[in-house]
Amino acid sequence: MAEVAEKEQHGPDSEVGGIAADRLRSIVERIERLEEERKALASDIKDIFAEAKSAGFDVKVLRQVLRLRKQEPAEVEEQETLLDLYKRALGM
Repeated sequence: MAEVAEKEQHGPDSEVGGIAADRLRSIVERIERLEEERKALASDIKDIFAEAKSAGFDVKVLRQVLRLRKQEPAEVEEQETLLDLYKRALGM
């Protein structure tokens, strides 16, 4: 009987099986909110790529430019040098 009364006293902020339910709920809700934001951002990015395409830009090349801008200049230079070397080796 005391065990049942003890279980009834546990509210949403209590520990269940050694897990703080309120902390877990908070984490799950934050992740869900961020996933929704990520979904909205992905949709916005897709719209911008569509806008770029309708303006005559090559989306594939635009993605390459974005990838290059994330890299360090020395890394970009090294990749371009290797690409040039490979192309010359292949007679391109």
